[in-house]
Amino acid sequence: MDARLLIVDDEEIALSNLQHVMEKEGYKVTATQSGEEAVTLLETQGFDVVLTDLRMEGVDGMDVLKASRERQPDAEVIFITGFATAESAVQALKHGAFYYIAKPFRLDEVRKVVAEALAKVRLRNENAELRREVEHYRDGDGIVTQDVEMQRLLDMARQIAPTDCSVLITGESGTGKELFAKYLHRQSNRADGPYTAINCGAFSEQLLTNELFGHEKGAFTGATTLKKGLIEASAGGTLFLDEVTEMAPSMQVKLLRVLQEKEVLRVGGTRAIKSDVRVLAASNRDVGEAIRNSSFRDDLYFRLNVVNLRIPSLAQRRGDIPLLARHFLLKYASRMKKPVTRISSEVLALLMDYPFPGNVRELENLIERGTAMAQGDVIEVAHLPESFQKAEGFSLRKIEGRLPTLEEQEQTYITRVLEEVKGNQTVAAQILGINRASLWRKLKARRKDQSES
Repeated sequence: MDARLLIVDDEEIALSNLQHVMEKEGYKVTATQSGEEAVTLLETQGFDVVLTDLRMEGVDGMDVLKASRERQPDAEVIFITGFATAESAVQALKHGAFYYIAKPFRLDEVRKVVAEALAKVRLRNENAELRREVEHYRDGDGIVTQDVEMQRLLDMARQIAPTDCSVLITGESGTGKELFAKYLHRQSNRADGPYTAINCGAFSEQLLTNELFGHEKGAFTGATTLKKGLIEASAGGTLFLDEVTEMAPSMQVKLLRVLQEKEVLRVGGTRAIKSDVRVLAASNRDVGEAIRNSSFRDDLYFRLNVVNLRIPSLAQRRGDIPLLARHFLLKYASRMKKPVTRISSEVLALLMDYPFPGNVRELENLIERGTAMAQGDVIEVAHLPESFQKAEGFSLRKIEGRLPTLEEQEQTYITRVLEEVKGNQTVAAQILGINRASLWRKLKARRKDQSES
């Protein structure tokens, strides 16, 4: 860090000595005996730390502090004064000074305080830079990605959001399916209405019926008051049904009726109530397989699957791993109020080589733990779970609960090799043991499959 210091002291000898000491430390120093000139310098030049005397003719140290806070709020201000009093020290710190040093001072003390002030500035700058990098790739509604396929899905989501059609979001657990559901809601014409989510696999059939449809007073023992279900309560908004394939067959019939007739009947009720809700659904299972084994109705599938958004696994979007890791670092460092601003290159290498069976959720948990365990400003390997440190790099990943086909596993491996060689197809073909034309045909076939899906 090329630190820039402004030193202000109306005593020429004290100013000269301090300037000499700070320049020997390698800092870029601007010195002035005038508080008025210091204010002008703060308007025209940038500084990281300001060291100023307190009592000066005309414009004094408090005026310099005020000017610094207004013009360069990221700079730290240190007072050095021969008229130190408890009252002036409290006043200075109350108005944002970093430190207050009484004359005569020890040079070691000044060096230490300046170094600490610069460390604070550096951490703040690194956090700001990190935040700018993440914000550059963050969609306005919170999805952080630079992956081409994810960008394509976001474009599709933006197109279909205002249409009110049903959407089925599929993908492995932890890929961010609910993030896409929230994104669709916020981009839709229903954004001002309620957004409600429920995990269908977390309730028994009876409880899920009660949660979704509500009940009339006296409908069953304990039903002492009328209760609106989530479908009714979400009127004018969006209802997100997570893990919809875990819904019991009889519940699927009831949901199908809601989607077809646009009305809902409370438990114990006799009068159908009009339903104005957009239904989004998600599943981490192979929905086609669920239909084939008769655990999920095909007519409900066609109602829900007007548009399908399949979210890629984190292993399929490895370029997002460093970006997401930094995003979670910012999130948890801020939440825990810790000065952690970096992830070591060793940790990043491990993250890039890890198969992430738990996807983005697992990455978030790792960074949260690393931030909590870090004792300085860097997450090191020692701050991560021992099981992660010893994890194998290769994994036979399941897709929607099933083992991948040979073609799918081949495509995963090809993608991985291309990432390792930074897209160099000639080198990738050599590693794969095929000629470049064969690699080109495989990549072309994959792009065709993706465009058709």
